[in-house]
Amino acid sequence: MPSESSTSPFAGIYRYDDYDRDFLRQRAKEFGAQVARRQAGELSEEEFKPLRLMNGVYLQLHAYMLRIAIPYGVLSATQLRQLAYVARHYDRGYGHFTTRQNIQFNWLRLEDVPDALAALAEADIHGIQTSGNCIRNTTTDEFAGAAADEIIDPRLYAEIIRQWSTDHPEFTYLPRKFKIAIVGAEHDRAAVRVHDIGLEAYKNDKGEPVFRVFAGGGLGRSPYVAVKLREEVKLAELLRYCEAILRVYNALGRRDNIYKARIKILIREMKPEAFIKMVEDEYAALPADYCVLTDEIVQAVAARFPAPEFPRQDTGILKAEVLDDRALARWVKQNTHPHKALGYVSAVISLKPVGGIPGDASAEEMEIIADLADKYSNGEIRVSHVQNLVLPHVAKDDVPALFRALVKAGLASDNLGLVTDIIACPGMDYCALATARSIPVAQRIAERLAPRQHEIGTLYVNISGCINACGHHHVGHIGLLGVDKNGEEVYQITLGGAADEKAAIGKIIGPAVPTAKVPDAIDALVNAYLNVRETGERFIDTYRRLGAAPFKEAIYATH
Repeated sequence: MPSESSTSPFAGIYRYDDYDRDFLRQRAKEFGAQVARRQAGELSEEEFKPLRLMNGVYLQLHAYMLRIAIPYGVLSATQLRQLAYVARHYDRGYGHFTTRQNIQFNWLRLEDVPDALAALAEADIHGIQTSGNCIRNTTTDEFAGAAADEIIDPRLYAEIIRQWSTDHPEFTYLPRKFKIAIVGAEHDRAAVRVHDIGLEAYKNDKGEPVFRVFAGGGLGRSPYVAVKLREEVKLAELLRYCEAILRVYNALGRRDNIYKARIKILIREMKPEAFIKMVEDEYAALPADYCVLTDEIVQAVAARFPAPEFPRQDTGILKAEVLDDRALARWVKQNTHPHKALGYVSAVISLKPVGGIPGDASAEEMEIIADLADKYSNGEIRVSHVQNLVLPHVAKDDVPALFRALVKAGLASDNLGLVTDIIACPGMDYCALATARSIPVAQRIAERLAPRQHEIGTLYVNISGCINACGHHHVGHIGLLGVDKNGEEVYQITLGGAADEKAAIGKIIGPAVPTAKVPDAIDALVNAYLNVRETGERFIDTYRRLGAAPFKEAIYATH
């Protein structure tokens, strides 16, 4: 297996020890026994369902789906190769990266899942708590630990939360799934305000790491922006305060109605002030020594994050080459992000080629990216919550060579943040819950608008195939929700959504549009924007300035 022979460095990657690895191996072995009992008829589907969900196994429209956790979006090259191995040997040769920084394999046979999990365990990967009514994968900024604008690297605290929440005896069977996100920069690239708990790490007046805490955000059937619970929680109290939030939710969350079971509903029904008081009371009642994050604990976890070194200097190679290579210049402008080390950038590898399936990567592509990570990025890869991959630490002098390698591999789409960088769930092509298709609509929009995407500029289009909003349509600048209307797939259009520090839920602007007319509708929206925008104004800025009227007119005036 790849993990046995890999020479990938592990700088920046949390290192599991023998205890962790034995836990994962035993978990895979245990699930193998459960699968055998299910296939022998000793377990009914109803009895088996909670067991498979705790290991990330869903029964989808056509086959079983296995969802693999990528904690806070960080992968080593070794781990990406192991994902490629599973894709090739147990699936159909590809995987789908999701909006929770996870990866899904959509075509596994149930009898193969234990072997796939065992193979992944050898590379410190698992599917634990990627489904079910528990605390899910904690997500963060894909540029964490690298970004020039970062105040605090949030990965250390995301890892601490992961360890605290894994198999937590009190929170294994919550009223509903529970999602946590954390960011360490002023600009929110982790969508913290649309999570059950959102954390913003910053430094107080003493230079100490502290956390601004939000709760009750979320999308789906009832979308809400989170409520701020506290402006400042000290590091030592972080887990205690999160525990208080979860205790209140676990005690009062609705278990009798799946549509009202999320914490966002509880907070609105109780009123935020009453919820905050209950959390504060629960927090105050905790024993003084309970779940305290001591310096020793924090330092022990931090010690297992070897810090990468950044010795390379910028000698001007990149600056010279972009003058002679327009394609390179455009890719650098669109797909790189400023790094805290002056001689480096973070490079985004788009998984959104025009006409492709957003978030999909083949086994061959994963292996190519793993090799490029080893060569150019300390063996480290990140998964973004917008379904792209990132090489976080690339020396500027190496960028031209990296770009040429990506061009050769067909992975050099220069569309980060543009209209073809579409978030889309698998939709009705895979999902048993979906009421419409997301992928074909995303493909047609991208093909229609690709020729002028750079002229259009920053514009986030998000597509969901059902009300569960796995495509985050509510927070797209333009959001599309596919629904079934008398046997026909139609799409509601929302405008004005955002997932950053100015988080907002998009508003429906009019009647749903038939599938065939969706590209025309988006084209009309774009044309209306281009006609009224001011210099340097993004689509979302124009919408906030003028409201929905010019866009609504553009779509519906002739219908």
